[in-house]
Amino acid sequence: MFLTVPTVPGAAVLSSYRQIFAAPGSLAFSATGLVSRLPISMVGVGVVTMFSELRGSYGLAGAITATLALASAALGPQISRLVDRYGQRRVVRPATAVSVLAAALLLLAAWRSWPTWSYFPCAIGMGAMGSTGALVRARWALLYRDDPEKLHTAYSLEAVVDEIIFIVGPILSICLATSVFPEAGVLLATVFLAVGVVLFTAQKRTEPPAHPANRATGGSVLRLPGLRVLTATFVAIGTIFSSVEVVTVAYARAQGHESAASLVLAVYALGSGLAGVVVGALRPSGPARQRFQRGVALMAISLLPLCLVATWCSGTGGLVLAGASLFLAGFSISPTMITATGLVERLVPPARLTEGMSWTTTGLGIGVAGGSYLAGVVVDAAGPAAGYRVALAAGGCAVLLALAGGRWLVGALPASTPEPAAVAS
Repeated sequence: MFLTVPTVPGAAVLSSYRQIFAAPGSLAFSATGLVSRLPISMVGVGVVTMFSELRGSYGLAGAITATLALASAALGPQISRLVDRYGQRRVVRPATAVSVLAAALLLLAAWRSWPTWSYFPCAIGMGAMGSTGALVRARWALLYRDDPEKLHTAYSLEAVVDEIIFIVGPILSICLATSVFPEAGVLLATVFLAVGVVLFTAQKRTEPPAHPANRATGGSVLRLPGLRVLTATFVAIGTIFSSVEVVTVAYARAQGHESAASLVLAVYALGSGLAGVVVGALRPSGPARQRFQRGVALMAISLLPLCLVATWCSGTGGLVLAGASLFLAGFSISPTMITATGLVERLVPPARLTEGMSWTTTGLGIGVAGGSYLAGVVVDAAGPAAGYRVALAAGGCAVLLALAGGRWLVGALPASTPEPAAVAS
């Protein structure tokens, strides 16, 4: 459905990934990009665990996480536009400094039990961390814009890196918060952010050139209808991810095994990561629009078993079945996200690529905000089983958006298309 299988899958996988790292500096920026992106998976679940431990409220934890996600959604595209105009190093380092300072204040506020209102300005400041994933993908696009097969493999690699992040990050964050002290997960995430961004931006030779001429172009690439469709669909997808995260922590706690939530979430990412590894070595088959729509549909349908498990099963057996359900659900994620990244790269002109990719991240951020808050409120009011239905409903919305807006994705043109107007028309 997603791809055409090569003759020797094992050899193709190794060969494909080896080839993309032949470019000088590629391994360095991809590896340091991994470190700087770890906070993406650690902060949300770390905040949920921290405030549920300190204050005993998933509603408050969800509201703070939602504020952080909304701030990231608002600030991310603006930071990315500045990156396209002035370069990654000049923009990302000061933005990260703001985020690190805000995270330090949030940790201090939680530790010292400051008034509840004080948590929210800190969460807003943390939204300045930006999207390192978009920066990494922009570097791959610069290297392999004229080699679609290698670029597909590079995007697949980064999707796998994302899943590794979502396997390792929640485990670290939850385990530290529950076994060391409640603030430990967010603290480590802040350290990773600071160190990772410094190391990543030190890779100067692979940094895409700045495009100061864009100062006069005006307007956002979001005016492209295809990008609006992708961004709106990613809002629903982000709601799936965050609601599953919040509800899984609550479900594990209800079964008396809160620390097991990190393992359950890890197998969700593991399923996606395994799918991403295979996808990177295979040739996409069929229109990208149809592959994206099918992937979104599978993502939604695969949540049904999870809802049934949470409703009818409990105890250790329930957690095992929930993990198995999430593992299977994860297989639809990477192929869908890889296809979406390829669509963005075709829809958006090269000089605006960082901004274009950040808009899908923004869509995810908005969805994460809504999903975190809504899931937290539903869990507090009706329990974890009802909370998983938030994810299922979001999946249905994602399918409707992808189907309704599919006609604007058909016109995605090759990456060499120079002007936005040519794509938009």
